[in-house]
Amino acid sequence: MTGVDDVNVVAETLLVQIGYLPKGYDPKTGAITVRDSVPYRLFMDHLMAHPSKAWTVEELASLLGTTKPTIYRHINKLKSMDLLEAMDVEYDGQIRKGYRIRFGDLVKAWSFTEANVNMAMENYRKTIVHFQELSQKR
Repeated sequence: MTGVDDVNVVAETLLVQIGYLPKGYDPKTGAITVRDSVPYRLFMDHLMAHPSKAWTVEELASLLGTTKPTIYRHINKLKSMDLLEAMDVEYDGQIRKGYRIRFGDLVKAWSFTEANVNMAMENYRKTIVHFQELSQKR
């Protein structure tokens, strides 16, 4: 993908590769294309356009013209990949939970994700080796 200069093409590819958008994603709402969809706009127009800003779910739902449960679904998917972090923010005079790209930097966020995946894979390998050894003793 390094030879592609269109940020939207690279973004779509990345979001499919990491499982945020399913391959062949077909928006179920009034969106005509993937780029008009809530998950794409949430990621590109808000999280990536302002990676250091912590957004409340209420704020994102209002800006994207959707429901809070829809925003939570997409936020939770990105959180499960360790790409987002939660922090307290003031919204409408109250302290609420806000979400932003981890460390305000996607490259750093991805490094954190990679480290967690590598640690998990190492733990799986150790468990498999141990299991194999125990199985052979039976």
